[in-house]
Amino acid sequence: MHHTRRLLAVMASLRHPQTGCAWDLQQDFRSLLPYTLEEAYEVADAIERGDFDDLRDELGDLLLQVVFQSRIAEEQGLFDFEQVADGIANKLVRRHPHVFGDTVFADEAAFKRSWEQAKLDEQRNKPAVTQAGSALDGIAGALPALLRAEKLQKRAARFGFDWPEAEPVFAKLHEELDELRQAVAAGNQTHVEEEMGDLLFAAVNLARHLNVAPETALRTANAKFVRRFQYIEQCLREQGRELEHASPQELDALWNQAKARE
Repeated sequence: MHHTRRLLAVMASLRHPQTGCAWDLQQDFRSLLPYTLEEAYEVADAIERGDFDDLRDELGDLLLQVVFQSRIAEEQGLFDFEQVADGIANKLVRRHPHVFGDTVFADEAAFKRSWEQAKLDEQRNKPAVTQAGSALDGIAGALPALLRAEKLQKRAARFGFDWPEAEPVFAKLHEELDELRQAVAAGNQTHVEEEMGDLLFAAVNLARHLNVAPETALRTANAKFVRRFQYIEQCLREQGRELEHASPQELDALWNQAKARE
């Protein structure tokens, strides 16, 4: 707790109107948003690289964003860091009745149903921003599109708007692919973009039904692509050649070598 109090005190000093840092004093919720998003991605990067010294530092940078935003909110009389911490502690207790209460879940599926019901109850208990609220309210528009698609689908599924199993989602994916082919054949680029979006949305739905996190799966696929492509570059360098001078056939053969190595 001592270190937390020190961090809060340091942040308060940085925001002091007379003696604080000019840059820190200029910041507001919106100006900090790019930094908050960047720090979250840097945490993810450190985890994926297995660099835990860096992870400690990146978690600190992310914590700074929480403290910074909380300090601005406190100055505006909205809430403070203690309320943020208390709020998440209460939420954790509420969502884990088997740990902090007498509830016993038969299996993991029962626990997940309870978790989703708790989230639904919390959403319903929030004051409506507008009179015509939506069940999809509260899913941040700034999320990566793949992750937001997953969250939108999960929210709709709470209300029964979902396929009962994975098999029909495979069929939906094929249907969207066929529609994309038709749009390409028609030469309508606006329609192509729309159908491409539908195909990606269906792919997210399939991932969800297969218990795969699509954002994580794509990040892993990106890392695999980088690893294999860099192998091609390394092979060509060892031959004293440049990437742009290799033929498509050579690149394809080296790509297959990279796959075989894994």
